[in-house]
Amino acid sequence: VIRPEPCGICGSRIRFGKAAVKCRRCQLLLHPKCREQCPSACVPRPHHHAWPREGVLADFAPPTPPLVPALVVQCVTEVETRGLTETGLYRVPGAEQLVRECKRRLLRAGGTLPALRSVADIHVVCGVLKDFLRGLKEPLVTFSLHPAFLQAADIPDDAACSTALCHIVSKLPPANRDTLAFLMLHLLRVSRSPDCKMDVFNLSRVFGPTLVGHSSANPTPLAIMEDTPRQCKVVARLLSLPPDFWRGFVGTEQENLVP
Repeated sequence: VIRPEPCGICGSRIRFGKAAVKCRRCQLLLHPKCREQCPSACVPRPHHHAWPREGVLADFAPPTPPLVPALVVQCVTEVETRGLTETGLYRVPGAEQLVRECKRRLLRAGGTLPALRSVADIHVVCGVLKDFLRGLKEPLVTFSLHPAFLQAADIPDDAACSTALCHIVSKLPPANRDTLAFLMLHLLRVSRSPDCKMDVFNLSRVFGPTLVGHSSANPTPLAIMEDTPRQCKVVARLLSLPPDFWRGFVGTEQENLVP
């Protein structure tokens, strides 16, 4: 190893000068001691569809609308298939190492994603979705529109607040807008599940920092402290918008989202 990289199995860094094993087909890199835990089969890496390790949301979006990354669609589909009876969905953390490994496998696969049915713990799938959204170079609401979202959520009149938020959502880049709409419809379904015990308030606390974030990549400690309660307020207000508003962005082409 010349440049230290994380092991694709255990997640620990393989240090400079150490031996490593690398798959010729899918480029999986791992410690020699982790070789026995390596999946027996792999898919050749699709170089023309490979995703970057990090980027803005548009870097992961498909070429045709709705512009929702396949990783987001697949995680949401899996959660709705077998997770809507799980208590504390998105609040209960999945095993960190499994989340990292699963996310790395999905990003490496690019547009041809492996099935998530093999991931036994649905909380790991939830963790992958949250980690992917947190790892973007800018949050879903974008740095430039961040102040506008916060200001709109502070409007005391519900009707005026909704009107302002709808206007700002329409200004988002298409991939951000479509993905936000897709996630809002999903979170509304989660909030309506009595088994999950995750109402709009609980979901807004979980997804506020993830979806809204801050107005810059390097916020000051004061900004972090001031933004946190307002982030949750933005997500709660977004979840109060009519579902038909969100369906207007993804509903007419919903069949394109089947993974």
